[in-house]
Amino acid sequence: MPLVRHSHGKGRVRIMRVRRDGPRHEVRELTVKVMLTGDFAGSFTEGDNSSVIATDTVKNIVNIVARDNVADENEVFAGKLATFFLDRYSNVDQVDVSTSETSWARLEVDGVPHDHAFLLDGNGRPTVQLSATRWGRTLTSGLDGFTFLKTTESGWENYVMDDVTTIKPTHDRMLATSMVASWRWSGTPASYEAANAALLAAALKVFATTYSPGVQATMYLMSEAALAAVPEIAEISLACPNKHYLPIDLSPFGRSSDGQVFTPTDEPHGQIECTVARG
Repeated sequence: MPLVRHSHGKGRVRIMRVRRDGPRHEVRELTVKVMLTGDFAGSFTEGDNSSVIATDTVKNIVNIVARDNVADENEVFAGKLATFFLDRYSNVDQVDVSTSETSWARLEVDGVPHDHAFLLDGNGRPTVQLSATRWGRTLTSGLDGFTFLKTTESGWENYVMDDVTTIKPTHDRMLATSMVASWRWSGTPASYEAANAALLAAALKVFATTYSPGVQATMYLMSEAALAAVPEIAEISLACPNKHYLPIDLSPFGRSSDGQVFTPTDEPHGQIECTVARG
């Protein structure tokens, strides 16, 4: 039977590139697929892998090229990735690179774009929940899946360390979450839309401008700011699952991450929740 066509490679290689050569950071989060076509037929027809580039190696090369080109536009990055394979492996005839970007917009604080805090484009779903009886009503507004991050000014230290703890303390990490929030009304504002916007702006300003010793502390400060901004709400509840960006170890390839290349992952994630009410 003839082998009509064949290729192999790696899909869903997730990479976050952070350009941080100054105080104003740039982020590009990509999901990458690389497929190689060339002299690999023997691995299919004869079980001969002697000429095959392992798919794990393909992933490593995506990480290496990302680290070496953190500032490149996606199209330029894809071109350099393909060139790396063609220059390095003579038995590769064709490289197909596909990328899709998770777009992040710069968070604005008091109308000014922030240096290192970002919002997911097309962000979140506003929610309303109303419970009404003949005797009263309870109205709650909120957001579901509202996603934001900052590339620095966050840490995690001084937690319980024992023989089953493996996470290392740090004073400089990325912090990201896809937040579910709800706030219960105790009064009627002049405009719900304007009040909701003011509440969110106050909370995000705290997120962007305050060092975070942990998600817990940041959530509490954000909740306090929201309550201060909108007197018509009685309490606010936040659930903030971590979106992890894990530094990629490139030391086997003679490179350091330097806080510029990460693997995005949200499974499993830390789940932190709180409710803050007026005293």
